[in-house]
Amino acid sequence: MADQQKIEAAAAQLRAAASSGQACPPIRETLGTETDLDVGYAVQEINTNLAIANGRRVTGRKIGITSKAVMEQVGVDQPDFGTLFVDMEYGDGVAIEAGRLMQPRAEGEVALVLEHDLDHGEHSFNDIIKATAYALPSIEIVDSRIVDWNIRIVDTIGDNASCGLYVLGGKPVTLRDVDLRKIPMRMDIDGETASTGEGAACLGHPLNAARWLANVMSQRGTPLRSGDLVMTGALGPMKPIAAGSSVVCDFGPLGTVTTYVEQDES
Repeated sequence: MADQQKIEAAAAQLRAAASSGQACPPIRETLGTETDLDVGYAVQEINTNLAIANGRRVTGRKIGITSKAVMEQVGVDQPDFGTLFVDMEYGDGVAIEAGRLMQPRAEGEVALVLEHDLDHGEHSFNDIIKATAYALPSIEIVDSRIVDWNIRIVDTIGDNASCGLYVLGGKPVTLRDVDLRKIPMRMDIDGETASTGEGAACLGHPLNAARWLANVMSQRGTPLRSGDLVMTGALGPMKPIAAGSSVVCDFGPLGTVTTYVEQDES
């Protein structure tokens, strides 16, 4: 494992990139590792704790790298997680300010809101079903503080799982009213279909992804709690967006969700 000085330097590197709007070199170069997940999460934890100390409110967690398509895009073979904050959240149809993001890419996801804690250590599929209050259609706008998205697993983990913003639909759907494994996803950018997929693309079922996260968070001593939002992961390839882009994700019986990025008038 990298020494603490390197971990703190990598965390500072990411904070500087976020505050300046200028992407930084891969943190794996600072850390001296591409594959050590513990090192990546140590970097992430430093910046998460600083954000909380500075008053940012946690709303839940996101799961990344859950579809084979996205794994191929970023060259990794396992999921990761990051922390969601309330200032990352946008409602259906609300504009995203121009310049808020650095290298944004959009993807369609199933979001879950929990009604009960998931703190059993090891969780069953049924535990996830019982703990879920409802699902929502969502768009995650992933972003990278690493220049040109030149990332390996340790880079994206350290960079809060490449988290940018997220957009939630406004009509909750209970699990008894939808089969998340079979739901379709079509994402249109500027009126053209840019990405398609289905629930099964997310680790076979979005609830499998949530189960993975519940187990990992319990093992780390920070279990998922009632009221938490879980972004379960992409159902199809992520696609670049820019100032002026509009994004509509249609999930069939789960509903639709829309966002757009304001024009940059600077």
